[in-house]
Amino acid sequence: EVSGMGDKVIIRTVPDITVSDYQIGQSLSNQTPEKANVELAIDQAKYFSVIVDDVDKAQSGLDLMGKFSDDASEQMKTKIDANVLAHVGANVATANAGSSAGIISGNLGLGTAAAPLTITKSTILDTILKAGQALDEQNAPETGRWIVLPAWAVAMIKGSDLKDASLSGDSTSIMRNGRVGMIDRFTIYLSNNLNLVTGSNAHTQIIAGHTSGITFASQITNVETLKSESKFGTIVRGLNVFGRSVVKPESLVLIRATS
Repeated sequence: EVSGMGDKVIIRTVPDITVSDYQIGQSLSNQTPEKANVELAIDQAKYFSVIVDDVDKAQSGLDLMGKFSDDASEQMKTKIDANVLAHVGANVATANAGSSAGIISGNLGLGTAAAPLTITKSTILDTILKAGQALDEQNAPETGRWIVLPAWAVAMIKGSDLKDASLSGDSTSIMRNGRVGMIDRFTIYLSNNLNLVTGSNAHTQIIAGHTSGITFASQITNVETLKSESKFGTIVRGLNVFGRSVVKPESLVLIRATS
């Protein structure tokens, strides 16, 4: 249980099992699987603090304190999401990013900071397949894969060949129901919080991977109300502490892309 900033959470990890050759009559060598647990530091925090003026509270006829708290909660989730995605993008394995991505093929071309990959509705599916190939070459499990796309990329998917229900295998075209679902074993997520790199080579850092790649823990540790000392009003404030860590960089893929 996370009680405050500075705490540490123990993340249990699964060790790799060695598979050996067998010959009739041989003695078996037993392996004792051991892998050190990962300590996740709760070293990040976000807060909100708003004041509900007594006059506004009396005149509005609304539960301003509840409205402000609900909106602050949503804004906090957005900020934390952006923080986590930026951290993940900065810690992807070198072999799973760039023009020479692919630990075996070495030529997947997932874009670089100087030359981001240009994606169109004709190439968006091919780009997702390349991300899948990068994970395949790292022997990542096929279940539990995900990819986070910006809104413009999801729109391209809906305008790609998959808009034909007969090609996607769905009963209704994604143009009609709006559901993207899964593509090449990836569960598709849309987020406006992916890291945006500005400048002459502006691009979006698209993140893909497997659930084993990252770990995250969060806890709202403080929500309190108190009377303001300098104004006639009530202060509502809250603190959310969290930690995020990349525990398996080879299970993540970075695509630097532009539309």
